[in-house]
Amino acid sequence: MNLILLGINYKTAPIELREKVAISREDLAAAARSLVSTAGVTEALILSTCNRVEILTAANSPNVDISNFLHRHLSIDPALLRPHLYEYRDNEAIRHLFRVAASLDSMVVGEPQILGQVKEAYTVAREAGTVSTHLEPLLQSAFAAAKKVRSETEIGSTTVSIASVAVDMAQKIFGSLAGKRVFLVGAGKMSELAARHLVRQGASTILLTNRTQDRAERMAEHFTGAVVPQVVPWDQLYQVASQADIVITSTGAPIAIFRREHGVDFLHKRKNKPMFFIDIAVPRDVDPAMNRLEGIFLYDIDALQSVAAAHMAERSKGAADAESLISSEVERYQRKLKTVNVAPVIVSLQQRAEELRLSEMRRLHSRLGNLTPDQYAAVEALSRSLVNKFLHPPMQALKQAARDGDNVRIAGIRETWSLISDAPAPEIEHAARNVSDIRDFSNENEAELATGLEKGTL
Repeated sequence: MNLILLGINYKTAPIELREKVAISREDLAAAARSLVSTAGVTEALILSTCNRVEILTAANSPNVDISNFLHRHLSIDPALLRPHLYEYRDNEAIRHLFRVAASLDSMVVGEPQILGQVKEAYTVAREAGTVSTHLEPLLQSAFAAAKKVRSETEIGSTTVSIASVAVDMAQKIFGSLAGKRVFLVGAGKMSELAARHLVRQGASTILLTNRTQDRAERMAEHFTGAVVPQVVPWDQLYQVASQADIVITSTGAPIAIFRREHGVDFLHKRKNKPMFFIDIAVPRDVDPAMNRLEGIFLYDIDALQSVAAAHMAERSKGAADAESLISSEVERYQRKLKTVNVAPVIVSLQQRAEELRLSEMRRLHSRLGNLTPDQYAAVEALSRSLVNKFLHPPMQALKQAARDGDNVRIAGIRETWSLISDAPAPEIEHAARNVSDIRDFSNENEAELATGLEKGTL
């Protein structure tokens, strides 16, 4: 199995390109299914956020070209996209995934939203049937590592996010947010977080609209802040926007919903009182031309990086501790992966031993004919217990060789026992059940069997 991770993010590409690559939540499942139909790709997950689009795949060949999928699915000129792409394979792909989930690769290091976004991408992929044997344990380990980072380092000690950074920017524009009116356009989680920060800083009124009004009403009902949002019908969007001092927009619309002519109209109605737009949507909701209007201050997701850099300095120690922890978790997963990769050889060893045990039991069956069912069961248990004890040293040797990456030792054990390198799924399952049965026998049972043999009752 080959892990291949291909991506584009805020470090490698401007928002003008990222918004062309972004895949909507509604299209993720279809995109993932299309990806696994690519020759050589067996599993896939797609993460698409305002700051990154990343494709994680398990492939049966190292020569699979995932970039062709992006070009084909998004109809983007390869020459335009290629300089901004990064690719990680196998161990480096594992490390990158762990860092992303732990928010160490985020614009605002330590922001908690990215883990939820990775989990949502996993849920979509799992429901689409594109995550199974290989990516499932990898993602679960990434989630566990991210949780450990938040609980064991200072990186999660304070709440920092794009939303909080946006509010810092608003304070710099207005000086004080006391009495300001906030208009949320789109009922997304990031908009809600920004609104809560604004209320804590003194904003007095929150207006909320969404294309689907039911969703806006549900968000308003669950808003636990001191100020409850007032839901506005979508068709009153432009009429109400002019009343807001701060507009936070994140709709997922394919094209800008606020353009220069809207800004001119807003300023006229407001008698040139300033307006602050926080556009955290990708693709962007606000035409960049709005920023050239005197009295309108527009900040998109990339413009927030300067404030995010200040938080980086504050969190340097926590980030260093988190990086160290992630390195340990990656090494732990890689050791586990090496052991899993030798599992077919271990199963083959268990199967061969079980076949020998059953063969001997059949050969001795006629000589054991006078045994009661309980006595025969005791002999059966004894034979399994002896096989289990006999197998323990070579199985431990195989696992240690796998952890050490010693393929020569693994090959030697396989040759000594005439073992196959792989086993069909039914045989693995059968052998696993037998091994599980063997482990069920306790030392007490073995002692009773030994006593029975000594007394001649068996």
